[in-house]
Amino acid sequence: MTAVSPDAGRIWTAARGPLLIGVIILFTAVVITLLRGSGEGGSFDPRSFRPEGSHAVADLLEQNGVRIELTDNASSVDGATLFVTQPNLIDPERLADLSGRAAATVLLAPATGVGRLEPETRQPGCPLAAKAGAATTGGFVYEGEQRCYDSTLVRTGTVTMIGYGGIFTNRDIDSEGNAALALSLLGQHERLVWYVPSAADRSQQKSLTDLVPDGWKFAALQLGIAAVLIALWRARRLGRVVPERLPVVVRAAETVEGRARLYRRSHAAAHAASVLRQATRDRLAPLLGVPVGDDPSEEIARRTSRPVTSVRALLYDEGSVDDRGLVALATDLDALEDEVRKA
Repeated sequence: MTAVSPDAGRIWTAARGPLLIGVIILFTAVVITLLRGSGEGGSFDPRSFRPEGSHAVADLLEQNGVRIELTDNASSVDGATLFVTQPNLIDPERLADLSGRAAATVLLAPATGVGRLEPETRQPGCPLAAKAGAATTGGFVYEGEQRCYDSTLVRTGTVTMIGYGGIFTNRDIDSEGNAALALSLLGQHERLVWYVPSAADRSQQKSLTDLVPDGWKFAALQLGIAAVLIALWRARRLGRVVPERLPVVVRAAETVEGRARLYRRSHAAAHAASVLRQATRDRLAPLLGVPVGDDPSEEIARRTSRPVTSVRALLYDEGSVDDRGLVALATDLDALEDEVRKA
């Protein structure tokens, strides 16, 4: 039998399994990315019924006469309340321009705080949120003209910053005064622009690949090339085993006779004797119920009434032997095996 180098078809057969798995993983990643990027179901999304969504707040606002405009590229904010769910993803100059044109602006957890507090129920401690009362607040701590809830909610001019968005989620809207506080912040005017920044507004943000050092990118490229080369190298070894057409047919008897001549020519009578003893032990072990490799002498002696010492000497003696002794050994081993089979 010999291995034949595979052609392109065999390489494809060997590689299509891993390739199929890779395609499935890539397809799954794309689907998940598209679903997450669709807007529905995301955090602070007014259409989402999930715990982190904001459908409950949006429904309350609409019941109170507030018209909500969900957008990912705010432009017309004049006379409206502007609610920015991810202010850190917007260019500061653009955010300042929008805030200047909006009648009121609410920024959710901008990264401009001077500290952080764990989210918990806090008292307002300011006239701005006195009607709302206790609410779940925390997150960033800010500086501002009006400070509420231990400075986790501040207002400067028409811009309000809140360090934690739990009051806007379906999960926490019914706790304490969360609903009242959310309505007071987002319902200041009849029109609310709910701004979820689009990819176009994230031009100032570095992508993941931008944050990776160039040396790591080069190393990843080298590893990728090495992986491909190893895969191709291994694929060449996956060819199926095929029968090889022999130039001549050698009969088993001729093979045995040829090996015997080689033993005789090399004066390997002792080695041939060892092979004969081992073969006899291996054939008798299944007949005697003895594990292969264990000494069957005692069981043979019990079945054949031969002395244990003589049986062990016949099966294990490693003394020197000549050609005449080898013939005698073969005869004795055949006789012993016949006795065991007939016992």
